[in-house]
Order: sequence, then C-alpha cells, then structure tokens
Amino acid sequence: MKVLKIATAGSVDDGKSTLIGRILYDTKSLSSDKLDAIKKTSQQRGYDYLDFSLATDGLVAEREQGITIDVAHIYFSTPTKSYIIADTPGHVEYTRNMVTGASTSQAAIILIDARKGVIEQTNRHFFINNLLRIKEVIVAINKMDLVDFSEAVYNKIKADFEALTKKRDYKEQHITFIPVSALKGDNVVHASENMPWYKGQTLLEHFEVLDTEDVYNAGTPRFPVQYVVRPKTEEFHDFRGYAGKVYGGDLSVGDDIVVLPSQTKSKIKEIFVYDESYQTASRRSSVTITLEDDINVSRGDMLVKADNLPTVDKQFTATISWMDSQSLVAGNKYVLQHGVNKVLAKVEIIHHKIHPDYSGIEKNIQALGMNDIASVSFKLNKPIFFDPFKSHRTNGSFILIDSQSNNTVGAGFIQ
Repeated sequence: MKVLKIATAGSVDDGKSTLIGRILYDTKSLSSDKLDAIKKTSQQRGYDYLDFSLATDGLVAEREQGITIDVAHIYFSTPTKSYIIADTPGHVEYTRNMVTGASTSQAAIILIDARKGVIEQTNRHFFINNLLRIKEVIVAINKMDLVDFSEAVYNKIKADFEALTKKRDYKEQHITFIPVSALKGDNVVHASENMPWYKGQTLLEHFEVLDTEDVYNAGTPRFPVQYVVRPKTEEFHDFRGYAGKVYGGDLSVGDDIVVLPSQTKSKIKEIFVYDESYQTASRRSSVTITLEDDINVSRGDMLVKADNLPTVDKQFTATISWMDSQSLVAGNKYVLQHGVNKVLAKVEIIHHKIHPDYSGIEKNIQALGMNDIASVSFKLNKPIFFDPFKSHRTNGSFILIDSQSNNTVGAGFIQ
C-alpha cells in the first residue's frame, strides 16, 4: 500500500492537534479505549464537545499546557493509502522540532486561525516548508465556525498567503487552500454543509488523490551501498551483490555506472528484490544490484549513472538548522553523517544567520544558538559525493553529531 508522510505546522491554539484528532475520529482510526478516554476527559473538563486534541498530545506536559512540544507520529489508513502525520510544534522555540518532522515529509499542512489570519508564525512555517522543498502544501484555514463560515474571511487570508508565496525560491510547490472547522468536522473528512460557496475537496479527499510518487522531488539516481552481499553457500559461492535503496530516480539493467569514490566504471548486470529479478529498480525501492565487472565496492560507496555524477569534494556551504544547547562556533569539529558515510567536519565560516520569517539575514554572527538557521561553510577530512539539496533532497542533506555526547546537534542542507 502506498504511504504518504505529512508534516503539520500551526501556532499555539490554531487547532492542529484537534485537526489530527478529528481525522482519526472521522476515519474510525481511534481505538475504543482511546475514544472512551477522550469522552471521559472532555466531560471532566466541562466541555460539551469531544476534545480531539487529546488524541495526539501524548506527553503529560503537553496535555497540561494544551500545546504540542515534541514531534509525534500518528498513523492511520484508508482503503487506498496509509498515512503518517508528523505532528510538530510550530512556535519559534521549537523550530528544530519542526525541521525534524518536516525533513522526511512529502506534503505539509499549514494551519491558520481564521480569526487571526496570516501572522509572523505563518511566515516561519512556510519558510521551513520552502527550505525543505516540501512539494505539496495544504493551507488549512481553521476555525471557520468562529467567523460564521465567511467566504470573505477565507478569500482575504488566501490573498495574504498568496502574497507570501512570492518570497519563496522553490517554485515547484503546489499550494492548496481548504477552509475547515476541525472542532465541527467541516471539510476535514466530510464536506461541509455550512460552506456551500467552497467547491473544492475536503482535506482527506485531497490527500487521497495525491500521487505518492509525484510528491517526491525527482532527481538523478543515487545508490549508496549499505551492505555487500556474499552468501556463504555452495550454490551462490561466486555471488557478489550490493544492497541499498535507490534515491532520486530509476536504475536499470545495462546502465553504465560509476562507483564513487574510486571512479571505477561498470554496467548493471542484475537487479534483485529478495530472489526475484527485475529489469528496473524504481526510486525508493530497496534492491540488490550486481555488476558485470568484478570490482571493489564497499559499504559507503555510491553507484551513480556515468552521465550524471554528483559533486565530489572536501568542502561545501550548507544551510544549517542548529539543534543543540551548546553553540556552534567557527573552528568547532563535528562528525558529519551523509547517508551511510561519516567524516570529520570543521566549521570554517558562519556566513550569516537567516531569519525564518522572511525578514532577512543577520551578518557578523559569531555563534549559533539552539533553533538558529544559518549559512555555514565546512571543510571535511575526506571527500563525500553530494548534490545540492534543491535538486536532490536525500543526497543533499546530512546531520552533525557531537563526537563527545554522540548527540545529533544539527541538520544540514547543502547549497
């Protein structure tokens, strides 16, 4: 079954957790125990409605404050598709959490309170979706019941957001606007009778028709080798295969390939999934590949098409989302993990800090603090093979690891 991962973003009290809870309720994805707990807690709090936010705010601290403070993944399915919703906090002090949740998503929901319209946080949410090259963005204008389901309010917010999109540098995004009431269920799973002026799809209907292949940003094929397959059996004594996942594009039998970093050339001989052979390995498929020539290929090497090589270099500039309480300063050294490869990286220059609300950049920065986003240059102790993030999300991204604590302290997107 096809899987679609969706990131969410919304300011405090925009109703993000309620929206997700409503989706789970209307798709009958809540267990009877969970539903009973929601009913009981809602009654204890004196509500005359079900508080669906209780379905997602799983941490005690979240339930007490009524806000989302950590990334949670919610799973549900329809007869045609499976969904993973990354419920991420949207306020500024949790920028790193939002980047984490959105970095592996193919679609995103940006929630806007119909009473407040486009605010500074909306700019930040859209900036991060633009930075992470989220191809499908759904702007859910929520709490329409509190503005009398006004078409004029909807049109005003839509126009304001469309003005914001002119600031983006990722033009391939598809923006969809849907007026909803998460609390009442209007246009979430079922069409609203209160907004006859809206002729579009409900939120779930829109998700259902999204092509899960199309929302992935296509690029050139990259095949990082995860494991060298050498069966210790008499029958397959001479078998040597290379297992991994295909990213960005398709690979086929007969393709001329180059092995990086050795620059050795060969052709793809066979493609296997378990014991079944195929002519083509489509992007995002996990396969084992054999080559026509008996050459040296190890874990961490990369197979690429001969006519489309990535950059091989020991230095680059990247946009960094800093996630640690310890500051990043020029001269610091970290372990940089790019795919399956780990190298030592030194911070050369902090060029400038980027304000993730489209208000500009800040130069002469000496250090980065938690949740800062900045342009930073690195020098590595050995080359890696990479693409710009804007053209290849997987091969253009990496994480930084503190060698002492082994904590992930930053996420990077190569420029």
